[in-house]
Amino acid sequence: MNKKYPDEFKQEAVRQVLEKGFSVPSVAKRLGISDKSLYYWVSKAKKPPQQSAENEEIRKLKADLKRVTEERNILKEGRRVLCKRVKEKYTFIKSRLQIYRVSTMCRVLNVHRSGFYAWLKEPQSKAEKDNIRLLEQIKASYVQSGGVYGSPRITHELRRSGEACGENRVAKLMKQAKLRANIGYKRRYFKSAIPSVIADNHLQQQFVVCEPDEAWVSDITYIKTYEGWLYLAVVVDLFSRKVIGWSMQSTMTSDIVIKAMIMAIWRRPKATGVVVHTDQGSQYASGDYRDFLTAHNMQPSMSRRGHCLDNAVAESFFHSLKTERVKRKVYATRSDARADLFDYIEMFYNPTRLHSHLGYVSPDEYENTYSKAS
Repeated sequence: MNKKYPDEFKQEAVRQVLEKGFSVPSVAKRLGISDKSLYYWVSKAKKPPQQSAENEEIRKLKADLKRVTEERNILKEGRRVLCKRVKEKYTFIKSRLQIYRVSTMCRVLNVHRSGFYAWLKEPQSKAEKDNIRLLEQIKASYVQSGGVYGSPRITHELRRSGEACGENRVAKLMKQAKLRANIGYKRRYFKSAIPSVIADNHLQQQFVVCEPDEAWVSDITYIKTYEGWLYLAVVVDLFSRKVIGWSMQSTMTSDIVIKAMIMAIWRRPKATGVVVHTDQGSQYASGDYRDFLTAHNMQPSMSRRGHCLDNAVAESFFHSLKTERVKRKVYATRSDARADLFDYIEMFYNPTRLHSHLGYVSPDEYENTYSKAS
């Protein structure tokens, strides 16, 4: 059977050979693909670019030169405000709206574009400025905790550093910034249980299924790198707990969950009528995602708001991923994180990692045993 592998899968497989130093046979065996296919991908990656690729590279170089020149000129003209307050940077940006792009000036001067436009409409009050200052400290404490601190712990940490603030104020600022404690699937207490208006909860926490492709679960998490956040969306088959689809991107739009579903369907081309359970995130509530499920004859299912236990299997996978791999690493770039997450999912979790729910066998071994028996 001739399989058409996703480009993202091919690229990460080639990286294992060219950058990680693994041999082609070993990588091919672990990924379950033919040596011939992987040799072809590697040789294609090593080939010199064609003329069209050269033209594209020239175009990119020209664009980079234009960008660097613009950034240099902005730095040259704005060096006096680099260490000044945000308001003075905004004043500089406003004076040069006809010369440079707002997005470039905000990036070079390290200010938020949304803040600049808000400042244009109405200058910030003293209280608003103080909230911005406090929010930066809250974010620093949140990131330093690995995303597990909520408003009570962050409030105590700020007070220990000499900051006078109340828990209600910290909680309000965290809510506005969409920061919440990432405590995973072991959460026990909930503030709400509002059913989704998009799709009913067809799963009802029934996480044990007897056949492959009866029910899938999907969710999104974020990975911290020094380059910025990397978002990971996964699709897990409840039958074997195997990650059958995934996608990693620098932005969290509906595109990331659709690409993860595309990989799942590529792996399971005969799947039909599958219940796909998610939370009530905007990505899963989008029209594009729902149209995609309809086009592939799949039934959407959504958790109640505030009930992470409704999607406990996906939460459990992310807990394992972060405990066993992510929290042990420091990623300099998103590319480094992508390679490590690919290694964990495709070369460790699916083929090797012993899963307690499956009787301490790997998802791949569990599926292979089922296939032989049926």
